[in-house]
Formats: sequence, C-alpha cells, structure tokens
Amino acid sequence: MAHVRLHAKRHRHATTRHDIAARQPLLRRSSDRDAPARPGAVRLYAVAEDVPAGAGRPGLVEFEYLRGGTLAYLAAWDVHHANLFDRVEQTTGIIPFGRLVDQVMKVEPYRSARTVYWVVDNGSSHAGKTSIKRMAEAYPNARLTHLPVHASWLNQIEIYFSIVQRKALTPNDFATLPQLAAHLMDFAQNYRTIARPFEWTFTRAKLDSVIEKITHHGPAPLALTA
Repeated sequence: MAHVRLHAKRHRHATTRHDIAARQPLLRRSSDRDAPARPGAVRLYAVAEDVPAGAGRPGLVEFEYLRGGTLAYLAAWDVHHANLFDRVEQTTGIIPFGRLVDQVMKVEPYRSARTVYWVVDNGSSHAGKTSIKRMAEAYPNARLTHLPVHASWLNQIEIYFSIVQRKALTPNDFATLPQLAAHLMDFAQNYRTIARPFEWTFTRAKLDSVIEKITHHGPAPLALTA
C-alpha cells in the first residue's frame, strides 16, 4: 500500500492509495429563531400528525415543526474506494473529530498505509497548524490538508451529505434524538452496500480555465485624477 487519501475533505494521488474526505459535522440545519445556530443534524417534529387521504377528501400534511435537539454527524469518505466512515456525537470539537480519525486510522488498509491524506475544511475542530501537528503526532502516516477558505464544495464528502439530506432527512420528523441517530446510522449502513466512487468532473484543467477567466476579467485599474 502506497498512499491513502481520506476526505475529511478530499484529495487524490496517482499511486495506489486512499483519499479520505472528512468533515465535522456534515449536516447543517437551521435552528429556531430564538436558538443559536449550531451545525449538526437537527431533530424536528410536527406539531400535529399528518392525515392520510380518504374518500372524497385530500390528505393533510402538517407544515409546522418544533425543534427537538441537535446531534453532530461526522463522516469520512475514501474517494478512491468509496469507503464510508461515520459516527454520531453529542457535539462537535477536537475530541469528537479525533474519534472519527481513530475510527479510520486503526483499521486496514489505513493503519499500515505509507501516507493517508485527510482533506478538511477550516472548521474549528481541525483548523490551523496545530491540528496538522496533532494528527501527525497521533498517526505519523497521516497528513492533514486544509482546503482554501470558502471552498468546502471541493470536498467530496459534501456530495454524500447532500445525499443524506435528500434521502434520509427529508422530511425531518423524528420523535427522539436516539431515533434520529439510529436513522442516520441505518441509512449509512445501507448506503455502503451501493456506494461507488463519485465521478469528479471538475478537473484541474477546468479549474485553470476558471482562474484564467477571473484573471483576465479582473477590475480595471482606477484612473488617477490630476
């Protein structure tokens, strides 16, 4: 095994390896007006039960929901082999993210790989040079790589999160937080049976083309007045 790349956000390489994309948490839902916004999976529940359609009348769907708590959903994605690692935590932070890293790095082929690249955003759970040092000390074969600021869309784990949002959390109507957690984990377990590497169509050549267009269409220099 040569190199491995994990996307705790993502990346890839030419030799045999695993790129892992990871992020903590992966889901963001808006909170109530009076509650501080927190990233995570939010449990919402309807204020009244839906009424199925009957003879001569349409079905009734309750559109008002109440907030019932928040969970942090963490995940990592091996972009070459479509291996998904995920976990539910009560909150975000350095320690919960570290548990996700442990979950990956303590199993093969990542444990014995020459290099495992973790591609992440600049969230507080894994931000700055300190996070790079912390991971290297915990796992000498792990390399933490940060995406540019405001470039989370470059992480393939975001594709999986969008699938979770559409397929598992719409509609979001759960009686308890444990029910929400079980639903997320069951969905992930089922997804593993059909997971395939994502076709990454935005190539380096396309990125170079975009940068060139931006460079050529930059703001005109201001004219100096006498």
